[in-house]
Amino acid sequence: MSDDTSIHAGSCRCGQVQLKVRGKPLMTMACHCTGCQKMTASAFSLSALYPLDAVEVHGLQPVIGGMHGDLHHNFCPYCLSWIVTRGKMFGPMINVRATMFDDAAEFAPFIETCTDEKLPWATTPAVHSYGKFPPMDAFPRLMQQFAETGA
Repeated sequence: MSDDTSIHAGSCRCGQVQLKVRGKPLMTMACHCTGCQKMTASAFSLSALYPLDAVEVHGLQPVIGGMHGDLHHNFCPYCLSWIVTRGKMFGPMINVRATMFDDAAEFAPFIETCTDEKLPWATTPAVHSYGKFPPMDAFPRLMQQFAETGA
């Protein structure tokens, strides 16, 4: 995918919110929950987990959308593209919607979550699948495995 010093750039659909991330993601994911299906108008959402300090957002200030709960889904205020998700459960990390990157094809999901809710025909190349969301204590091991893939 890239080395630790690489820069990945992207934007929302209208281009008024731009983002840059430094380095490799800590992990890549596909979420099949019905909430992600509805917010993406697709079979699943794709995301790349990064340290918060590796992500820069410029342009219009994103607004919170989605369910306004523990997770803060951030959208472009103009075109309403879903850009990033933050939440206390992530600690100092942020989930960037991988499809916002100009080089989105490089961000194949390593894990897939909420497969209990997935559409029966939806498939991904994910190495690990979870019926629900994996327990938070599984993430250090999963991130280590992802790092070992060299992706």
